[in-house]
Amino acid sequence: MRWRPLWPSTKATQPRSARFPDLILRTERLVLRPLRDSDAQDVVAGASDPVTQQWLPLPRPYTVDHARAFINRLAPGLHAVGHGVVRAIEHNGAFAGVIDLKRTDWIARVTEIGYWAMPAFRGRGVMTEATAALSRWALHDGGFERVELRIAPGNVASNRVAIKSGFAREGVARSAGQIHGTRVDLVIYSRIPTDL
Repeated sequence: MRWRPLWPSTKATQPRSARFPDLILRTERLVLRPLRDSDAQDVVAGASDPVTQQWLPLPRPYTVDHARAFINRLAPGLHAVGHGVVRAIEHNGAFAGVIDLKRTDWIARVTEIGYWAMPAFRGRGVMTEATAALSRWALHDGGFERVELRIAPGNVASNRVAIKSGFAREGVARSAGQIHGTRVDLVIYSRIPTDL
């Protein structure tokens, strides 16, 4: 007699046709839009910034080839297979950062937001506004049941963004992330439909 589990397989966490729309979101001050080739130098500048590098596992040094691969292969590839959607953040026509939905589980209806801001736009509420808008879209229009943020405890600014954009702090996942070869704890935040 062959052993078989009594529960369904967890290998497939996504229906074949599940994919985010190629959305453009507008807020009072921002436009969240697809990345363009013309964003490459801004992506290099933002991803090379020491604060961004401190908290995100990005290549060092971050080159224009990395930016072009991100814009033309990685972001469209994530979208094509349904794992996520990457948006540029525009503030009055200026490139202000990047925000994305990723690690999406279409069966459980859970996704995660990641982001980074250009240095000139930090501390101006831009990332809070973008995170609130994208999470609201995911929960209301996208039909998701949970949106998560995972942030290193020492990243004070990002932890502030999480709270200000309506996320609830749930706790700390120990040694849950890796940044440049070093294991880090991650604070877990969530937003669910009843939080809207």
